[in-house]
Amino acid sequence: MIAIYCRGNHGTKPGLCTDCPALWKYARQRVERCSFRADKPTCASCPVHCFKPAMRERIREVMRYAGPRMLWRHPMLTFFHFVDGKRQTPKSGH
Repeated sequence: MIAIYCRGNHGTKPGLCTDCPALWKYARQRVERCSFRADKPTCASCPVHCFKPAMRERIREVMRYAGPRMLWRHPMLTFFHFVDGKRQTPKSGH
């Protein structure tokens, strides 16, 4: 999603601009350290907000832009993300 956002807003292709790799790295670290592990819900339905507020807002901006465009570029990933969003949220991340 970050690549779609970067291409559309920063005009980069292929790859990312100079600012977006830091966002990608931060998001990747947060997901890898998620206490829910395999049961991780989508971030929108997660009871634990592990992103710092400023980074969370940047990710929201990316998702608002890239989300609708995901359907055309990655239809299967879009489908699985939709299904994950409908899963029941785990009660605890321990």
